[in-house]
Amino acid sequence: MDRVTADAPAATAPRPRRRRGAAESLGSIVLVFESVIAFLGGLVLYGLKALPAGIEPWWGIVAGTIVALLMLAVSGLLRYPWGIALGWALQVVVLLGGILVPALAIVGLVFGGMWAYATIKGASLDRRNALLAAESDIPNGD
Repeated sequence: MDRVTADAPAATAPRPRRRRGAAESLGSIVLVFESVIAFLGGLVLYGLKALPAGIEPWWGIVAGTIVALLMLAVSGLLRYPWGIALGWALQVVVLLGGILVPALAIVGLVFGGMWAYATIKGASLDRRNALLAAESDIPNGD
């Protein structure tokens, strides 16, 4: 038994997790929940046959699925400034869905407000936490 464990590679310490800021955490929560609503909005487009004439209703499901998948992908990219910008672009897409179904405009306003709060207040909290971390150079309050 000793020989088996002696041949095994030494266990390496797990890599520490990357510290996530408040804007990234709050923004990803909003986008993940909104992705469910975007998919359901696609089902609404299909069920109400709300797409313009000449476009098959099943494209509503496709559009809702694509927007939902984009939101899930962008929720993982919020560590970058351009990820936040993509999130804003997705909020505009959902708001524009209100042209086809007015209820989607309400959804867009509600989630757009939550997204604005998450990104603006989250960035403010991140700046404050960075300032407090920089001021506390003395460990343990000595």
